[in-house]
Amino acid sequence: MRRTLAAAAVVALLLPLTACADDAANSHTGAAPAGPSVAGPKVKIMVGGLDKVIYLPAMLTQRLGFFAEAGVNVELMSEPAGVNATTALLAGDVQGAVGFYDHTIDLQAKGKHVESVVQFAQAPGEVEVVSAKQAGAIRTGADFKGKKLGVTSIGSSTDFLTKYLAVKNGVNVSEFSPIAVGAGQTFIAAMQQGSIDAGMTTDPTVAALLSQQIGTVLYDMRTPEGSRAALGGLYPSSSLYMNSDWVEKNKDTTQKLANAFVKTLK
Repeated sequence: MRRTLAAAAVVALLLPLTACADDAANSHTGAAPAGPSVAGPKVKIMVGGLDKVIYLPAMLTQRLGFFAEAGVNVELMSEPAGVNATTALLAGDVQGAVGFYDHTIDLQAKGKHVESVVQFAQAPGEVEVVSAKQAGAIRTGADFKGKKLGVTSIGSSTDFLTKYLAVKNGVNVSEFSPIAVGAGQTFIAAMQQGSIDAGMTTDPTVAALLSQQIGTVLYDMRTPEGSRAALGGLYPSSSLYMNSDWVEKNKDTTQKLANAFVKTLK
């Protein structure tokens, strides 16, 4: 996991895959197009946004046929945020979730035994974007005070990271307003309408905001270097995580999932 995907490669891979994810992502809760029929064990995986570049390995593994090759029948589903994927996992609606590693730490502290099975990246892949109208007023995290800051949802990884950036720059979490605006078109609309002054999101939303000149980049955490500059170090992010009890009882199936994802990452 020492390498990040080259930007050009990501774009090339994303174009055909985003179209496949649109229906599931736009309906908030839905299933991705089914992969090849497999006689192996059935596993449902909830992804915190199938159309997000940071979670690309999930759809890519299915489209490349690596789940089928490993002998596991995977159904990918989509929620707009990683925290929603976690809720589905804890409720037993799915066997796995694709979201940020920090959710496993948060859940362990609450007595929920959840573990990362495969780690996808060591940088968040997130970008703090400032509305074009606020570009002169928000130049660092110290300027978050009194502002409305967009996050995917309250309790999400974007919420965690936003709070960290604020505190790191001397702003208390009570001194700004986190606003849940999702991702994609809902995030873009919130910034256009002035519902948020700045916000944290991922590609392809970032690319759309920049191309339409709706916002400018404040902190770019899409690379290890950007993560170090903004956060002071690396930040393990997107991953496949599962309930530890399920992993213990289904070691063979868990290994098959790990093998498929690792082949995609390679």
